[in-house]
Amino acid sequence: MPRWKPLPDELDPQIKEFAGQLRRLVDRSGLGIAALADRTGYSKTSWERYLNGRLLAPKGAIVALAEVTGTNPVHLNTMWELAERSWSRSEMRHDMTMEAIRISQARAALGEFAGPAARPGNGGGAAPARSTGVAEPAGAPAASRGPAPAPGGGGFGPPPVVSSPQRGRSGGRRSLFLLVAGVVGLVVVGLVGYVLLRGGDDKGTAAEPSKSPTTSAPALPPGVKCVGDACTGKDPEAMGCGGELVESAAKVTVGAANVEVRYSKTCKAAWARIQLAAPGDGVTLSAGSATAQKSRVGDGDTGTYTPMIGVGSAAEAKACGTLAAGQKGCTP
Repeated sequence: MPRWKPLPDELDPQIKEFAGQLRRLVDRSGLGIAALADRTGYSKTSWERYLNGRLLAPKGAIVALAEVTGTNPVHLNTMWELAERSWSRSEMRHDMTMEAIRISQARAALGEFAGPAARPGNGGGAAPARSTGVAEPAGAPAASRGPAPAPGGGGFGPPPVVSSPQRGRSGGRRSLFLLVAGVVGLVVVGLVGYVLLRGGDDKGTAAEPSKSPTTSAPALPPGVKCVGDACTGKDPEAMGCGGELVESAAKVTVGAANVEVRYSKTCKAAWARIQLAAPGDGVTLSAGSATAQKSRVGDGDTGTYTPMIGVGSAAEAKACGTLAAGQKGCTP
């Protein structure tokens, strides 16, 4: 019976219970991790992560484990769904925490560049005038002294200001000129904006490439986390693309090893897998001009698989196996 490491204390209770149930099933089956990996098609490293609570097992791995151990898949699937919800909530809390940290760091960085706020009356701008009720000196502007007394009233205020006809005509022409200038400016700005927008639209239309149908998808099933190009370079197990959602599209035998193209129609992605292999054997997946994905069998393992490449169909992908002994073979 394997000696399991204690599960992390910070694990959600639902996830901890699910991982414990997986451990009990493995113990009851009497299988070692290497044998479990060989029979389920999921690597030894992946099962160590699942059973130690570092990664939630995908639904496909749970289905395979139920088959290997003779467990009712309905009950095990129910526990997986509860654990998957708890895992999603934990990831959301982690994302919110990291977002709050980034916001706090950004505010602190901006605060280092912000200068002291300007204070009225201290070099930061003139303070607003206050009405004191005390008569202003004779040199103050007429507007600050209040209305002048009526003629003949005996007051000492200045006589009322009377606009001359010449001054009125000058003010009228100036207002008209400003109005015309404003209208002309608006027209020019509008024309310039129209030309820029029209040119930007033309350039955007010409430069925008046609979107690949593999990058869009309807609502994904529970547990599936990517589709099409978004899956490229990612682990198919971690993204939920395996299990019931995958099929073997093409196979070839290289020496004693089996090499195949694995394809998920839901994820619109493919990956390569090698089984019954020896340490040092490798497998490569290629698809058109996309960067090839590779993986090598580690010590103690009998198989491995590559990261994914987003493809429109399984026919676009090709898997090649290279054995440590020098033999090589590829799928059609």
